[in-house]
Amino acid sequence: MQSIASYFLLFVIYSFLGWCLEVGVKLYEDHKFVNRGFLIGPYCPIYGFGAVFMSIFLQRYLEDPLALFILIVVSCSILEYTTSYILEKLFHTRWWDYTNRKFHINGRICLETMFLFAAFGMLVMYVVTPFFLHLFQQISPNILILLAGILFFCFVLDCVVSFSVMNQIKNVSKTTQEKQLLFKDDTERTTKLVRKEIAKSKKKLQNRILESFPNALMLKFKKRKKP
Repeated sequence: MQSIASYFLLFVIYSFLGWCLEVGVKLYEDHKFVNRGFLIGPYCPIYGFGAVFMSIFLQRYLEDPLALFILIVVSCSILEYTTSYILEKLFHTRWWDYTNRKFHINGRICLETMFLFAAFGMLVMYVVTPFFLHLFQQISPNILILLAGILFFCFVLDCVVSFSVMNQIKNVSKTTQEKQLLFKDDTERTTKLVRKEIAKSKKKLQNRILESFPNALMLKFKKRKKP
């Protein structure tokens, strides 16, 4: 249990650091704070999953930096591509898109970010993970397990609420489309109407998603048959 608790805490820490990175990038690009996490809390789980996976399964390659670097590139690419695909199938939207960058695969991953993630991955393997695992060993096992349990409960609750919010957005989209049959072929106009309906509802969590991810509405329509 102590080992499981330690790696879950690592997951939370890396998820938070990933969130900080995402927020920092948007702050630099748009000069404003944007909560880039899909979840409500300040964390991006994809970073946590990636870092914990590396910390557990790639330790045997620590003595071979080149092999480790290549494996980090491959594992991060698979994780990012798979996550993008699953989220798109679940919510019918593209959460990130690299189509404007060189050497990308279906806009889900690109060579530029993979090498950047690999560089961070090397830092994770040689510096950050050893530091935190050593730190956790200095903490009482009972306190460590209690802290991990509280954070796990908060994380699960956040997931439930966040998925509920996305379903609400999908329902608003569906209802708005049904009301605006005249605009069924006009994707851009209907998308604006959906955003307007969500803004009118004044529901903070729904509006936060649309502010954080402008492409969170990827509406698809069937062409009407001509009479």
